[in-house]
Amino acid sequence: MNTKIEPLQPILAAHLFPKVDGMLIELLRSLATEDWEKQTVSPKWKVKEVAAHLLDTALRGVSIGRDGYVAESPSIHSAADLAAFINRLNAEGVSVYRQLSPAILIALMEVAATSLAEFHASRDPYATAPYGVSWAGEEKSSNWFDTAREFTERWHHQQQIRLAVNKPGIMTRELYYPVLDCFLRALPFAYRAISAQPGTYVQINVSGKCGGSWYLCRAEQEWVLLGEPAGEKASETTIPQEIAWRIFTKGIDRESALGQIKISGDSKLGQHVLGMISIVA
Repeated sequence: MNTKIEPLQPILAAHLFPKVDGMLIELLRSLATEDWEKQTVSPKWKVKEVAAHLLDTALRGVSIGRDGYVAESPSIHSAADLAAFINRLNAEGVSVYRQLSPAILIALMEVAATSLAEFHASRDPYATAPYGVSWAGEEKSSNWFDTAREFTERWHHQQQIRLAVNKPGIMTRELYYPVLDCFLRALPFAYRAISAQPGTYVQINVSGKCGGSWYLCRAEQEWVLLGEPAGEKASETTIPQEIAWRIFTKGIDRESALGQIKISGDSKLGQHVLGMISIVA
């Protein structure tokens, strides 16, 4: 392939934390008593558990990132080890914070969210983060990618709550497009075992005002994500923006998603994106 490969631009999302978490606080304050116990698309978590998780991860993020406090350093040898460790931490945090009254949980969320936003705003986006973004196959990542990853967590868990209580979603380009762009950085890793003719590319579209197009090009030995098409198109998949975030966060089953997307060209290549997961656990 002779096309010069230009890397995608960094996703600078630190300035968006106050806005998305401000919307979260407003949302939580609006919930009726019965809303807190409504089921979300996350099978194990109701609204109260998702809110508890957002509080827990914000506090842990600031403790580790700002204060350099690491409570434990387990031996991680595989993706399964990492997922098990994260799942345990998440379950422990949810178990504690779901015991709080909504009023106390919201008050603590305000403090935690402010501290988290300040921490991410203080980072050098181009320095190396303490942890790589594992779901993108990176052992080392820049701070900007780690910050964008954390932003996707704040966005998609709030979206789970909104969906459960039938509140309007956060479907603005300012807040949703960076989430999609971050999620789709996992494409080369997700397709790593899929073979294709060098010089061909897979096009992934997210339709709607918040979406766009991403181009996964097959080089000689690997897949490379580009900002524009290069080579010969092998397949094109179009995903409605309403379900894109759910596909990449295990919030919709494959068959339901398959019935709502459009694929042209090589169906195997086009469908493979449905198995891409852009969260750790």
